[in-house]
Amino acid sequence: AMSTTTAAERGYTVPSEIAAMVIDKLKAYGGMREVSEIITTDSGNPLNFPTSDGTSEVGEIVGENAGAALGEVTFGTIPLNTFKYSSKKIALPVELIQDSAINIIAFVVNRLATRIARKQNSDFTIGTGTTLPDGVVPKAALGKAGITGQTLTVIFDDLFDLKHSVNRAYRANGKFMMNDLSVAIVSKIKETTGRPIWEPSLTVGTQDTLLGHPVQINDDVAVMAASAKSILFGDFSKYAIRDVANSTSLRRFDDSAFALLGQVGFCGWTRSGGNLLDLA
Repeated sequence: AMSTTTAAERGYTVPSEIAAMVIDKLKAYGGMREVSEIITTDSGNPLNFPTSDGTSEVGEIVGENAGAALGEVTFGTIPLNTFKYSSKKIALPVELIQDSAINIIAFVVNRLATRIARKQNSDFTIGTGTTLPDGVVPKAALGKAGITGQTLTVIFDDLFDLKHSVNRAYRANGKFMMNDLSVAIVSKIKETTGRPIWEPSLTVGTQDTLLGHPVQINDDVAVMAASAKSILFGDFSKYAIRDVANSTSLRRFDDSAFALLGQVGFCGWTRSGGNLLDLA
């Protein structure tokens, strides 16, 4: 067993600058972290968020000297549990480390972080819960189904119907999310005047818009196909990603399992989870 604190045992916790590199990579990859609410907790203990859907609740008119009717608020809970993510191990030849002309540590951190980022983005998008986080696609309600036989394309009217299937309270901050291949299809749709409905941004760092709303590319969203949920719309800040503080670590292994092969091992870990907290 490697120690995380004893230098003589060749184990160490990731230095702060390397931790920052890993976190930056997680933020930059995939699409979900760019639009979700990020919550950091001190520990990874089970956590249940209280929920309450008030979108159908209304007040009343009462007569003089008449009492008010009972209008209780109902609450529920949604779990926001964490999972331990591993990058899988990387074994590098000692010769590569000794002779490399590049920053080998930066290379390793980048590769490990990318692996974790890919896995997390997939889980936050299409995760099925229980042994995985609950992804936004399985948890979101079906807003609009395309007509029978329409599998590889989407029509103008369906995009409007999808947008307006979301309650107005959530539509103001709404965004579209889709695979890059779907973007290529949607960007070619034109109005009757021949003008594309897609509005490319002319400002660096600003997202393109569709029907007046930003478009977030996420390649873990399904491509257009029969029965596929290929285009999402809504306020994605209602999806929460939970990170456990100080849980990101990188280990270097010089033990005999690697040394006998003339290698040095590296592996990274972090603890995160996600769930859609508001299903209204």
